[in-house]
Amino acid sequence: MNPDLRRINALAVSLHGRRVGIINRLAGERHLFAFEQDYVDDPDRPTLSLSYKGQAGGLVTSLRVHGPRLPPFFSNLLPEGHLRTYLAEKADVNPEREFFLLAVLGADLAGAVTVKPLDGDERAFGHDYQDDHHRQQNDVLRFSLAGVQLKFSAVAESSGGLTIPAHGVGGSWIVKLPSTQFPCVPENEYVMLELARAAGIQVPEIRLVPVADIRGLPRDAARLKGMALAVDRFDRAAGGRRIHMEDFAQVFGMFPDTKYKGRGYANVASVLWAETGEAGTYEFVRRLVFSVLIGNGDMHLKNWSLLYPDGRTPALSPAYDFVATLPYLPNDSLALTFGRSRSLSGITLDQVRRFTDTAHLPMNPVWEVVRETVERTADAWRTLGSKDLIPAEMLTVIDKQIQTAIAGAETS
Repeated sequence: MNPDLRRINALAVSLHGRRVGIINRLAGERHLFAFEQDYVDDPDRPTLSLSYKGQAGGLVTSLRVHGPRLPPFFSNLLPEGHLRTYLAEKADVNPEREFFLLAVLGADLAGAVTVKPLDGDERAFGHDYQDDHHRQQNDVLRFSLAGVQLKFSAVAESSGGLTIPAHGVGGSWIVKLPSTQFPCVPENEYVMLELARAAGIQVPEIRLVPVADIRGLPRDAARLKGMALAVDRFDRAAGGRRIHMEDFAQVFGMFPDTKYKGRGYANVASVLWAETGEAGTYEFVRRLVFSVLIGNGDMHLKNWSLLYPDGRTPALSPAYDFVATLPYLPNDSLALTFGRSRSLSGITLDQVRRFTDTAHLPMNPVWEVVRETVERTADAWRTLGSKDLIPAEMLTVIDKQIQTAIAGAETS
């Protein structure tokens, strides 16, 4: 690790450009986050996270030391798995030392949060210590898009092409590169998102782009063959304005490696019912049913997010990460429990009743959403032209899954 990084002891956390708190690095690889007092005292303060919302609606300001990881909200801003390893290697940072990794990647995070060394530490992490070669090697990686798949933030050119920003900061598109483990993941996700759109689910604008046509990729990433999926960033508005967002691992104050456990879909629905009312809750149910229909076993806590369009009030974000996982993992199951079940074989009336009882939702409207989503998805699948982008053997698995799940719902 660059020796200048080790001199950083505090990170300033800003939200919409306003400093709202500080992460202090303590002895023994421990960390403490504290809000700025003027943020605490502001009755119109923007929302950082529902995890800091008390039962009475106030801001939770009690201090808690975390170590060796960052507090969960900030830990979830960092990438996971191979993507974390890749970016950490390029930045010359130990991937397990989250404080320093966030210092490196904090300029372009998901949502409206930015993180940088506190005033006085900035000189220890400026460009002064980097020669031109080192800067060219690392600046392209000065962003963090949480997740596992190799991805970059990109700028759409007037010609229609995509370019990775030279300094790794900015861009209103996410470019998700092909998997080296599973075939046709970008094509799979593209088709599933288009199917969701046709079924009435809100999804962002998407494109399939040849990897060879994306300018500015790091050399090793540019060597990947095939198509990449470009997704319009719904946390960025016109002119690059940032819209704050958080995923449900952040909402529940859980670390990324617990995204498959500790909570079920009923817990997510309960939060949405309290914070967004019927609209957000029933849209969540629609997407959950859709995930069962396509055989998507990877809708964990980080694949559901809230947006804060006005800075304070949460709304369910557009859908993302819809991938039919059954063609890759034939025995796959749901990431979280749905009515005490993780089965992808179908949706039953009893299952939905258990789900609504746990989440304290009205049964009849939820079941109507289930039936409507099944019908809309079945109709859309029959006429979806883009499904020809998926190889025939994958298409067969998905088609069988949709028909099986439809049959299960219709017999309830």
